[in-house]
Amino acid sequence: MGVTAMIPNMTFQQLKDEANSRWKEIWDGNSARLEIMLLCPRKERKLLELHGDMIEHGQPVMGIFHRPRAEAELISQQGFDPRAASFQFVNIANADMGPWMQQLVTQEGWLRSTVEINPVPFSIDIPNQRPFEKHSILCFRHPSLPALEKYFLPYPIHALVGKAFVSLPRRQAAELARQQAEILGVGLAKPEPEIVEVPVVEAAPEIVEETNNIEDAFIAEMIPEEAAEVALPTSEEVEQVALPSAEPVDSTPPEPQKADDLPDKSDVPLPTGVPEIDNTPAIEREFRELIQELLDSGVDPAEMMTDPRLEDINERALAQNFETWPVFMQMVS
Repeated sequence: MGVTAMIPNMTFQQLKDEANSRWKEIWDGNSARLEIMLLCPRKERKLLELHGDMIEHGQPVMGIFHRPRAEAELISQQGFDPRAASFQFVNIANADMGPWMQQLVTQEGWLRSTVEINPVPFSIDIPNQRPFEKHSILCFRHPSLPALEKYFLPYPIHALVGKAFVSLPRRQAAELARQQAEILGVGLAKPEPEIVEVPVVEAAPEIVEETNNIEDAFIAEMIPEEAAEVALPTSEEVEQVALPSAEPVDSTPPEPQKADDLPDKSDVPLPTGVPEIDNTPAIEREFRELIQELLDSGVDPAEMMTDPRLEDINERALAQNFETWPVFMQMVS
């Protein structure tokens, strides 16, 4: 089994150039590799992104999706609806292609063919367009999609820019993938924190007697000498002093406060609550509401992908760079 990491704004050429520094001993630069094209229904794109999580493979498998825009008309002229499919280019080691495609071909009935990769004509006027020689590559498509003879790109396959979904062999790369990219799918357990015992230091007893002596000496210095010589009255004089007579204590209870003197509770202003500001993007709220509606209706999560409303939201979320798959897994799990 593999572990899938998403690396944004990448090309196949960049991934190859940085492979040794990114994946170290996992990457074999001498391994023969090839490029293939996969066509799947757009609603099943998320399954294709995480396909490597279910496959045993020995080398990193790199996939980048391409969405035709200005060149979509050239695809429609062949009787193929470009809005009905997702187009993924995969760079894979020759030894891993068999296990990678076995489940799709034997269990789901994917069909094998070849597709000719052509440069987009300069008459379409795509910015930063680069010429290259047309060539044919292997193509595997879902049985619900028609055959595609030609595909048009503004750049060579190795120069396509997009989100790279890299599947790394789990046994060697689980920790490495977590350090270098965003982990999709099953998360890894966090290490338990190490408990360090702190030695208890007993407080030294305070020397109270010495402190008291210092205080007495300080007070003695503060008293003037004249005050010390004033004669104190004798006990006889103290006895002759008349004591003030005690006044009778009024035991009458205080009168209760009248209702008219009490403040009106209605005049006391009540604190007003500050409304919470929801910073959730509108597309995420719409996606969560639809998934919750389907869950309340008892729809199985596996069947939600066929809902046309979900397909429309996924298309708009893709245009706004919002990943719906983690939110979907959080709500249905």
